[in-house]
Amino acid sequence: MMSWIGWLIIACEIGFWVFVLAGLVTRYIFKKKKLSMILFICTPLIDLVLLFATYIDLVNGAVAEFVHGLAAIYIGISVVYGKQMIAWVDKQFAYRFSGGERPVKKKLYGMEYAREERKGWYRHFFAYIIGASIIGMILLSIGFSEQTAELIRPLNVWTVVIVIDFLISFSYTVFPKRAND
Repeated sequence: MMSWIGWLIIACEIGFWVFVLAGLVTRYIFKKKKLSMILFICTPLIDLVLLFATYIDLVNGAVAEFVHGLAAIYIGISVVYGKQMIAWVDKQFAYRFSGGERPVKKKLYGMEYAREERKGWYRHFFAYIIGASIIGMILLSIGFSEQTAELIRPLNVWTVVIVIDFLISFSYTVFPKRAND
């Protein structure tokens, strides 16, 4: 059975997209740009709620579960990719509902593609550093014990993922993508 923190993570992810969608509808359908900006600004507040709730849960003696570490991962990804995700959705929404320009993804090859892949890995690594730092700060403030040991497991999984992502992303530097790939 999932703990309340697991449900809070799901609620925060849903909340993120609800605020994004509300911001887009407010901007493009109701033409209220200032109100849409306020709704977009609320998205990082969701991360703060999740961080605070996770910390309070552990300080109050809860035994860390995988989802507590997942909360730190979610926050790292949200901080690093949130603006980029909102910008992408904004372009799509503007095109579909407000007569905006059709979003076109430029086809990249060779070293240009390799550079974009490396930039993607750097973003991923920055999200990893944020998530790992959050876990580290929790461990420093609460202490490493049986209560908090489970926080390390999602970080171990994410470490494997970041290494695999590195190998794939940087392989394009050695073996550039050709136009016919």
